[in-house]
Amino acid sequence: MPKAAPQTLALFDDHSGEIICGVDEAGRGPLAGPVFAAAVILDPARPVKGLRDSKKLSEAARDSLALEIKESALAWAIASCNEQEIDELNILHASMLAMRRAVEALSTLPTLALIDGNRCPVMSIRSEAIVKGDDKVPAISAASILAKTARDAALLVLHDTYPHYGFDRHKGYPTPLHLEMLRLHGVSPVHRRSYAPVKALLSGQTVVMA
Repeated sequence: MPKAAPQTLALFDDHSGEIICGVDEAGRGPLAGPVFAAAVILDPARPVKGLRDSKKLSEAARDSLALEIKESALAWAIASCNEQEIDELNILHASMLAMRRAVEALSTLPTLALIDGNRCPVMSIRSEAIVKGDDKVPAISAASILAKTARDAALLVLHDTYPHYGFDRHKGYPTPLHLEMLRLHGVSPVHRRSYAPVKALLSGQTVVMA
């Protein structure tokens, strides 16, 4: 029996009369900095070529596409949850909240939100979760790119404030360099205290190097 065809972009072009936004987040894994989310309503009359999962694009390609998305989309918005909210809510709920904030910030009200992943935030509009949607649905790909580039830019700003952590190099992810700098310099105000390596350091335990 032949395998079912994988989900393709065309499957999400049949929502007649719907105003669809794609939604994705960036920054669930890092030890520091906010988690970002973006929502994008693409303009069918102004397609953006080269959209795909932001993680599969070079930094230069992401930056270029982000500019084109912002110029061509019918509407787009970027939102975040800070480190304190992440620690209070946990990263899953903070990511959902950032997504909801992004959708609610759109200048055009969508009727359907397509969310990357297997969960949807609680919102006033209908939503559908699309596993690996950031590489299947153009609007989600666009949201992935805007969220990623916004977070990377924010980490460069944090690097200016806390240069000894190397945020410009690892963007807050738990790389060996980051863990070593964390061990040497201690926990900064922008580190996520609920994350294991940071929590261990705060409790006086040894930070295990990756």
